[in-house]
Amino acid sequence: MGGAQPLAITMLGGVGLIVDVDPRAIERRLRHRYLDAAASDLDDALQRVQKAVAEKRPLSVGLRANAADVYPEIARRGIVPDIISDQTAAHDLRVGYIPQGMTVEEAEVARAKDLPAYLARVRSSIAVEARAILEMRNHGAKAFDYGNNFRTQARDAGVTNAFDIEGYVPRYIRPLFAVGSGPFRWLALSGESDDIHRIDRMILSEFSANDHLCRWIRLAEEKVKFQGLPARICYMGYGEREKFGHLVNHLVHDHELIAPVAIGRDHHDTGSVASPFRETESMLDGSDAIADWPILNALLNVAGGATWVSVHHGGGVGIGNSIHAGLVVVADGTEDADRRIGRVLHNDPGLGVARHADAGYASSLKIVQSARFRLPGLEPDPGRGGRPGQG
Repeated sequence: MGGAQPLAITMLGGVGLIVDVDPRAIERRLRHRYLDAAASDLDDALQRVQKAVAEKRPLSVGLRANAADVYPEIARRGIVPDIISDQTAAHDLRVGYIPQGMTVEEAEVARAKDLPAYLARVRSSIAVEARAILEMRNHGAKAFDYGNNFRTQARDAGVTNAFDIEGYVPRYIRPLFAVGSGPFRWLALSGESDDIHRIDRMILSEFSANDHLCRWIRLAEEKVKFQGLPARICYMGYGEREKFGHLVNHLVHDHELIAPVAIGRDHHDTGSVASPFRETESMLDGSDAIADWPILNALLNVAGGATWVSVHHGGGVGIGNSIHAGLVVVADGTEDADRRIGRVLHNDPGLGVARHADAGYASSLKIVQSARFRLPGLEPDPGRGGRPGQG
């Protein structure tokens, strides 16, 4: 169980049933207030969920169980959730998915004793769960895959229509990626939460026209518990990230923040990844597996002066299935940092716009017309209709 899912559900006013086979995960999320309640069994969980829905009251309920047992039973009872998904780390079947009939501790023993037999049980359970998700989907539930290779494992286990479960990036996130927007984040190197809250106030003032961003910042202030160094994450797009970076650097320079701030993003982003099962699944031009873009992203950010650049092979979907480039640029209040911030936080999301414009997305092509970069082959061509640069 991740903490993000139950918290996101209640932040949006929804009601969610979160199934996890590991009681430690449930206890941890309860302790950090990312999860509201724990149920004793499925009947108890469903009663809590149904009561909250009737009362239109946000609620997240954790249930210690195996999704491969719970999902088929929910389907058998004729219950159709609005949304259903799986969030397990199915790219690594050795430790990422616990099969039916086993506790976490029993699974550890079984995989050490006979790994092939254990993996066969895992695949069988994934197939059971996938079929239940597809059944609920057929009855109207919105089913999506997080890109953790659950569908691939289900297909390999005999569920031939596993990819009828849509990937969540093409279903929901691609329009954001196309305009250079993705998970952008910053971390207070002072270790003081006051620095994050000061930046929150700056965002609410300087980005007041972005209703979604400001709504998120207010909710995050209220509901997100800091773990480790205080940090914040949001979605910011091309133009916004650069503006934000300069503003934070000025806050450091003016001693409104106690210490420098590390600014970065997730590897799950607009132009820094090739991942055919998640970020670049079902690209408009079929360029899902083209790995040039993350390498170009890393090179561009090195040239731009990023503090830290990395290239990862695997990400959350497993080795052999993706390449990601990551970055951090530190705002330390100096003029040098301000110049590097200007280059890096312009180029990084700008490449995301370029990557999607190259694939033919209309929203990306529109931005290219006035962007501060030139994309060879896609220059404005007033004499012709259609896509710029198209012969």
